[in-house]
Amino acid sequence: LYTDEKSVFGGIHTSGFNFGYRKGNIKKYYLTSFYQFELSTLKHPKEYFQNLRTQSILHNITSSGGFVYGKQNAFFTLRGGVGSKRYFSEKAKRKGIAVALTYGGGASLGITKPYYLELKTFDGDRHSLKPTKYEPKNENEFLDIDKIAGAASFVRGLNQLSVIPGFQAHFSANFSFGEQEQYVKAFETGIKMDVFTRKIPIMIQTPNTAFFINFYLGIEFGKRK
Repeated sequence: LYTDEKSVFGGIHTSGFNFGYRKGNIKKYYLTSFYQFELSTLKHPKEYFQNLRTQSILHNITSSGGFVYGKQNAFFTLRGGVGSKRYFSEKAKRKGIAVALTYGGGASLGITKPYYLELKTFDGDRHSLKPTKYEPKNENEFLDIDKIAGAASFVRGLNQLSVIPGFQAHFSANFSFGEQEQYVKAFETGIKMDVFTRKIPIMIQTPNTAFFINFYLGIEFGKRK
């Protein structure tokens, strides 16, 4: 008897996390078509967060923050697209679980933000910290481990975003549970793929790619009417 459903979802995947909104049209009891919007982080597989509590012993770094060595950009993607959810089992009237296949695709807008480090600058016996982003002309300084005092604030670089268009697709198994059919309550696990029109400049000395594939696990909550 329901014809529409709205839900929010979020989860983790192999290179970050995501959250989004989904609106569906229930065409048949076993088939729902939907469109959705989603924001996700995407990391390079070679990113490694270094804790400066250890680094301070090795390199006499005074900051307590951490950083990713060799990173030049943080990367996010805004996905928008359409898809379908097809159920293969009918949920029991009480405390049942319905299994569905969810699939879809659409556009993917990649967003890069410069990754700033706090670098030590010296003036005689005194030193200060200078927020610095990577540029080819300062590569040696940016990669000098003895000058790195940690990552700068996340808000640094928000006014210097760049966009890279692309495409995305996803396939997953959806497990809907709960007693009340009026509400959407489900776990979802599957695979997400993004391909962009050029390589994403995330790391400096490590090859970058235009293709990302991630396995993910998420949860979905919403309501039908």
